[in-house]
Amino acid sequence: MLRFIKGNLENIDNVQIYPMISLLIFFVFFVVLFYWVITAKKEHISEVSNIPLEDDTNEQNDNSL
Repeated sequence: MLRFIKGNLENIDNVQIYPMISLLIFFVFFVVLFYWVITAKKEHISEVSNIPLEDDTNEQNDNSL
């Protein structure tokens, strides 16, 4: 199986650039995500972390109809 993939990839010009591009995209994504986590407001993090613990008032209103 691998020899078919390797054979096809050898015929593509400048194929060695694709792993570098994917690594760069991966690295940039996690750097941006890390920056967002560090700079996020603590109030927002607290509010979002409590969402699963809150009662769903819409569901309760729908059941009463």
